[in-house]
Amino acid sequence: MRPSRNKSEGVSRSDSCKVWRASVAKVSFNPMKLHTLFHFWRRSFKPSFAILSLISFVMVMMLGNFAPVLAQEFPTPQPYPDTPQFPTPQPYPQAPQFPQAEPVPIPIPQPIPQPIPQEPQYPSPTIQPVPVPQPIPQPIPQPIPQRPRQEIRGVWMTNNDLGVLRDRSRLNQAISQLKQLNFNTVYPVVYNSGYVMYPSAVAQSRNIQPFVYRGTEGQDMIADIINQSHRQGLLAIPWFEFGFMAPETSELALNHPNWLTQKRDGSKTSISAAGEVAWLNPFHPEVQKFISDLVLEIVTKYDADGIQFDDHMSLPQDFGFDRYTLALYTQETGKPAPTNPQDQAWIRWRADKITAFMYQLNQAVKARKPNAIFSVSPNYYDFAYKFQLQDWLNWVRLGIVDELVMQVYRDDLQSFSAKLTRPEILETQQLIPTGIGIMAGLRTRRVPIQQVQSQVRAAQQRGLGVAFFYYESLWDSGPENPSDRQTGFQAVFPNPALRARAE
Repeated sequence: MRPSRNKSEGVSRSDSCKVWRASVAKVSFNPMKLHTLFHFWRRSFKPSFAILSLISFVMVMMLGNFAPVLAQEFPTPQPYPDTPQFPTPQPYPQAPQFPQAEPVPIPIPQPIPQPIPQEPQYPSPTIQPVPVPQPIPQPIPQPIPQRPRQEIRGVWMTNNDLGVLRDRSRLNQAISQLKQLNFNTVYPVVYNSGYVMYPSAVAQSRNIQPFVYRGTEGQDMIADIINQSHRQGLLAIPWFEFGFMAPETSELALNHPNWLTQKRDGSKTSISAAGEVAWLNPFHPEVQKFISDLVLEIVTKYDADGIQFDDHMSLPQDFGFDRYTLALYTQETGKPAPTNPQDQAWIRWRADKITAFMYQLNQAVKARKPNAIFSVSPNYYDFAYKFQLQDWLNWVRLGIVDELVMQVYRDDLQSFSAKLTRPEILETQQLIPTGIGIMAGLRTRRVPIQQVQSQVRAAQQRGLGVAFFYYESLWDSGPENPSDRQTGFQAVFPNPALRARAE
């Protein structure tokens, strides 16, 4: 232990403190003794005083340096605001006293007399000049006279064959060749694309044809082919090809727009094998008279054996929504026409109207030439009725048709043969001469002679005749050379089959 700095006393600090506490404890209070004790304490603690002074100085310096910071961190406290003085609460006001309500009598409502409504008076509407539809009497079935069973071996001569029809020498050669191959009927086109193929007073009067078809020598082509056919022993039945169909750019359609019918959307054309065409309204009396006049002109003017109509003596099912037809339907049925073209009642009504017209046309033809052959060449029945409103089976049953040639233009032999055994064909061939239209070829569709021969044999095995579409394709539109095709047709009809002429 380091020696004490109090050398005069010769004792350590701890010993001094012990002696001091013992002295204090032994003596009672005395000022003199207190003075002595103070000096004794100062001597004892003098070394520690310097240390305490140094610590105090350091503390003062530190407080001086940090006082501004502390002043920022702890702002001077603000005095508390005085306690607010609230006003003395006032007593609540007394509830107001209202006088007692007197009961008010409720008035009893009295009925107010209402004026009697009067029938409003409207001005009479102006009647528009709309043609009045005239109901067409329905045909009454007549007994069908039995005709001799005759095999049809025919060929159509179209406007594609115009080069032959207009040239007398070429026509004579063609008819002679058909005779040698045992054909017995020709169907020359007489009405096509809205124009007739002969000088026609009817066409001139209707302002539908500004020109006249004539042969290279100025001859009447229809008269020429009829005469040459008869000289060779063939029947000549002019073919009224276009029926109710006409190109929209023809004079017939342009000069008689009120004769055209339309679809429900207002459009007036459809797409056919002849291109885009319009359709005459078969229910309009002016159209019916025009067609009847042309047909009767042909039957009367020429020594023809009859007249033939094909699948265009009809109307596509989408048509018939013109004003005249709709008014006629409402007049006859008492209700508006259906909006669905495929409505069965709507189909039946339109088909019956065409049937009624064909019946009248047949009667008119027979009145001019009783033995004229009224020939029809439609599509197979399901298609003809549902899509073309052509109920040709009913025509047969009503005795309208004297000869039927159903068009079956198919390449596949099985599909072709299936149409030959349909019930309507079996029924028809028991009543009238019946044949099948066979495609011999087109300029863009060459048919081999083997296909033609197989289809002819299929028809003949079922007791059916045939007619070929069309003359030029017999020799010039096949894959074989003309001489080989002629040899093939010689095998088709090895023996003659004559047909009786209409006198």
